[in-house]
Amino acid sequence: MATPPDISAASAVSAPDDARSGTAAAILAKRPGAPGSPGALGSPGAEPPPIVPRRHLGRRLSAAAALLVLAMVLASVVRNEAFQWDVVGRYFTTAAVLDGLLLTLWLTGAVMVLGFLFGTVLAVMRLSANPVLRTLSWGYVWIFRSTPLLVQLLFWFNIGALYPTLGLGIPYGPQLFTVKTVNLLGPTLTAVIGLTLHESAYAAEVVRGGILSVDPGQTEAAQALGLSRRRTLRRIVVPQAMRSIVPTAGNMLIGTLKGTSIVSVLAVHDLLYSVQLVYNQNYQVIPLLMVATVWYVATTTVLSGGQYYVERYYARGASRSLPPTPPQRLRVRLAALRSQLHAVTGPGGR
Repeated sequence: MATPPDISAASAVSAPDDARSGTAAAILAKRPGAPGSPGALGSPGAEPPPIVPRRHLGRRLSAAAALLVLAMVLASVVRNEAFQWDVVGRYFTTAAVLDGLLLTLWLTGAVMVLGFLFGTVLAVMRLSANPVLRTLSWGYVWIFRSTPLLVQLLFWFNIGALYPTLGLGIPYGPQLFTVKTVNLLGPTLTAVIGLTLHESAYAAEVVRGGILSVDPGQTEAAQALGLSRRRTLRRIVVPQAMRSIVPTAGNMLIGTLKGTSIVSVLAVHDLLYSVQLVYNQNYQVIPLLMVATVWYVATTTVLSGGQYYVERYYARGASRSLPPTPPQRLRVRLAALRSQLHAVTGPGGR
């Protein structure tokens, strides 16, 4: 049977197209990941496609700019001869500076302990059902938080103008003994009293906020078990409130350490006043101030590290797993960096 010419021509034209389409289909079928191909997802022996992390160009540029600014600042500090780092090193561990540092640390510790003891009493008074105790506690906090610390210190330093003598005896009767206020309150004791009364007002609010952060159901459960209010507060409420108290208390500790420098106006030989005595003699103001600055930074760094571990200790009951410590995070990062270097430099590495 003869084939018409137009049909023969159409078959001749479509044959190469079918061949080409068949070749393209075969090529697509052989590509990895195509349906039915050996590397397709879901087929035996299939490998998932590589995951490429997202590139944060803006983050890298901002980090590079921040490192550049930091390098410029450090270079200006190190190369500036006006700092006189040799003088800083010479006076850094002198006896006068170390004695001032010890007094600063002693003042900080004494003020924090006494302030939180008194502040805890004020917080319990504020939460009491007795309206008189609540009013007295609120009035104390209001007065001492409203008055600048320097004004309070100067007031206590000049308390002898109001009460020249202090005595103990029968009211409106004979005095058993009296003492002059000037002889009783020296500069150091005045600083302790002024700082303690000031810190206790803030500590009272910190403790009160921590107690209020505890779920009331804890108190109800303790009452259902027959525990007294004092035992409930000491064994149930306060340990749970420490998670909220410790971070703010750590900030107060660091603030108190730096705030003790204000007692130099009372001629208390703290770190700053000891440094001032030295540069008043040799007129090297900047190097001696850098001595005090470095000591404050070093001490604050140690206290910040201690605060981290105290917070971690009281977070044990709040989370299933504790956050890693800085040494642990450093070890993990070093291990990851070591594995990356081994993958790059090892056999078959890129």
